[in-house]
Amino acid sequence: MSTNGSSESGCTADTWATNSTCRLDDQTVTASVVSMTGGILSNSLALYILVKSYHRIRLKSKASFVLFASGLMVTDLLGHLVNGSLVLFIYSFQKRWEAFDPYHILCGFFGASLVFFGLSPLFLGCTMAVERCIGVTRPLFHSTAVAPRHVKRLLGLIWGLAALVAGLPLMVQRPYRVQRSRSWCFFPQEEPRDWLDVMLPLLFCVLGLLALLLSVVCNTLTSCALLQTNLRRRNRCKGTSYHLEMIIQLLVIMLVSCMCWGPLLVGKSMNWPSVAKMIA
Repeated sequence: MSTNGSSESGCTADTWATNSTCRLDDQTVTASVVSMTGGILSNSLALYILVKSYHRIRLKSKASFVLFASGLMVTDLLGHLVNGSLVLFIYSFQKRWEAFDPYHILCGFFGASLVFFGLSPLFLGCTMAVERCIGVTRPLFHSTAVAPRHVKRLLGLIWGLAALVAGLPLMVQRPYRVQRSRSWCFFPQEEPRDWLDVMLPLLFCVLGLLALLLSVVCNTLTSCALLQTNLRRRNRCKGTSYHLEMIIQLLVIMLVSCMCWGPLLVGKSMNWPSVAKMIA
């Protein structure tokens, strides 16, 4: 990017370091636009396919899975749309938070949005893994206990739990803070004042890690059960083909979740020694 271009975007060209920062900001904005656009398009396509599939489905067990998957796609779609739009809005003001958010209202909403749209897919992926595990290992119980109306209620509970965790810092007056890059808001990074400053992000991490762990356990059990079933019924594999299709989708979801959220959740959870010091 040229010096003139940097000046036009509000960045001064006095030093090489400043120019580098301007170029980095432009690259970050471009990456945000690409990520948001790709996420919206891919989730919209997946949601369209799932909605069409749901109307053709006659198997109640598969209908439950499609409902969960649709909830996951809607959540991820809204996450890309809301968070991506907020990032672009922040960069349009050159990250001058004091100019467009003097009362820290937007920062609080942004932080809560990141937590909500971070936990919701993890909870939904975990619930889908549990649902498939029950459907494969306990099909009779699944056919009576897991109905579409139960799935819809469970979706509401999942979103409600994620919203509660996201809003908890605001309720106890431990608001989200602008992070070092000044492009997003999250839990405070400075030295904790008391146990609440540590426990709130720790709660986020523990719930996320538990959801990932339960997903791994349930997907492993389901895969083993399907493998045993296929070995016993070599000539009658059609009955489990849709189970295999769904478990493959779950494994992909689990892998993406572990890669995207695993490092952040583990890193944040390393603050647990701070709690021990405060208690001591």
